[in-house]
Amino acid sequence: MALEIGLRASTWGYLFVWPNFVLEARRVLAEQDRGRYVHDDRLGYVPRPGHAEPGLTIEADGRRRTGDAAGGPPILAVGDSFTFGAEVEDGQTWPALLQQITGRRVLNGGVSGYGFDQIVLRAEALAAKDRPAAIVAAFIADDIRRTEMRRLWSADKPYFVLEDGRLALRGVPVPPRADPRTTLSFWQATLGYSYLFDFVLRRLDLLHDWFGDHVRVQAPGSGEALSCLLAGRLAALQKSAGVPVLVVAEYDPVVWDDPAFAAEQRRMTGGLLACAAKDGLATLDTFDALAATGRPRGLYVTWHMSEAGNRLVAGLIAAKLDAMLAEKPR
Repeated sequence: MALEIGLRASTWGYLFVWPNFVLEARRVLAEQDRGRYVHDDRLGYVPRPGHAEPGLTIEADGRRRTGDAAGGPPILAVGDSFTFGAEVEDGQTWPALLQQITGRRVLNGGVSGYGFDQIVLRAEALAAKDRPAAIVAAFIADDIRRTEMRRLWSADKPYFVLEDGRLALRGVPVPPRADPRTTLSFWQATLGYSYLFDFVLRRLDLLHDWFGDHVRVQAPGSGEALSCLLAGRLAALQKSAGVPVLVVAEYDPVVWDDPAFAAEQRRMTGGLLACAAKDGLATLDTFDALAATGRPRGLYVTWHMSEAGNRLVAGLIAAKLDAMLAEKPR
């Protein structure tokens, strides 16, 4: 208690105000997400049509703006925040840059925070509406882990389980976001009031899991088998829609900072790409091209790709699509 009071006195601001830091963080996240997203019974949440803020525009169809382009069947891009284009403006996302490079209309169906399961479900939903010429499904290795959860960052989501070796969808209709006050564990409801505890975790860079509201429903590591089967759903979509599907692996910046982390991420990524290729999908691993720049860490803003990084990725995808669109899907 002496350390707690002493630390609060040193900052003065929290000496007479004692909020629950976990609850406050979740309230801020909920308020932010309430503006950007709307609830979706099948996917959990999707971008709010018509939402706009500086540098970010969601069109009336719920996709992020990519700019004007020629008509004809579009290219549909789905993925997580790397596809959506977190930390960059509308024209700096890789779907927008892909549109500039190819001259084809590109629809940005990426959604921040999605797992690979949600990415596949969104591809299925949008393909039926958009009748695209091709589908690009991008992911990072953490999206594989996200398939093991039924709640991520305070938002409930759909998830899959295995029944007789086959995927079975669960958690739908997805319930609306819970009141942050109901999501605190015993320790978060008690130690969450401690500025000292918050201070220590902040210095150790451990606030992500402390503040985050995640609920696991599958054993750690099971997401790899689930994602492999989900690649099969993309292959089925390729066949039923009659359009080629390209699966693209992207990488978060920690890969370039931590060799052990990089090895594990590449192992997971390689496994999913191998499953996709086995199912007859085209694949693209961006790792070597990023590494070849000699300064891959400089291609990120903080956590996500900068315009330069997105332009490199868009160029790689454009080259791959050129060959794919010259052929019929397998």
